[in-house]
Amino acid sequence: MSSRTLSVLLGSGIAAGVLVPALLWADGATRPGYSLWHHGASQLGTGERAWLQTINFVLGGLLLAAFAAGVRRALRGGRGATWGPILLAATAAGLVVAGLVPTDPALGYPPGQPHVVTTAGVVHQVAGFLLFAGLSAAAYVLAGRLGQTSRRWAVYSRLSGTLIIVFAFAAGIAYRLDTQGIWRPAPAGLLEHLSLLAGFGWVAALAVHLLRRHASGRRASAPSPAARAHTRW
Repeated sequence: MSSRTLSVLLGSGIAAGVLVPALLWADGATRPGYSLWHHGASQLGTGERAWLQTINFVLGGLLLAAFAAGVRRALRGGRGATWGPILLAATAAGLVVAGLVPTDPALGYPPGQPHVVTTAGVVHQVAGFLLFAGLSAAAYVLAGRLGQTSRRWAVYSRLSGTLIIVFAFAAGIAYRLDTQGIWRPAPAGLLEHLSLLAGFGWVAALAVHLLRRHASGRRASAPSPAARAHTRW
């Protein structure tokens, strides 16, 4: 794999890390009838402008899959070099399936549609579990590898992995409290959006870190001007 190809693959992580949460928040803040506080991120894949989030999830998943390949190449074996990329690829698969298979109407969105449970909705839930669990596990697995050179990166990765799963779990509880009429409107949407923001923010930061390390390695291995002149002679 050429150095330029590796840079493109790692750069895909920055693109995915920025694109997915940015479009979710922007669309959610401007979608008629949708509440960032109340409604889940996946519900933006239904109703008005559903096509936008279908593209967001599928494109984001493909970018994340490319990033997983770049991480595999950048780590070059050793701790986390196998399972880290595998978990990132699993996250990417979950994101693509979540985009292609929309969730069921819930919590009054899309407006006027009843809360139902369908096979497609169940498939979407499984894909969502793969997304959140895979992203959290990837952060934990790669924390060990990153911690070999930077304690701060190990702490940040573990913190991100914890926030992803805690926010996602809390969103599930809030959703059930809302559907049972115990807490309305519960912040299920906000918690899910925060989980995704923590996860994809970590992906973007990791991509920047690996790109910088890759660039430093290229500069260190490049021959000096004097050495190049000597070679020519």
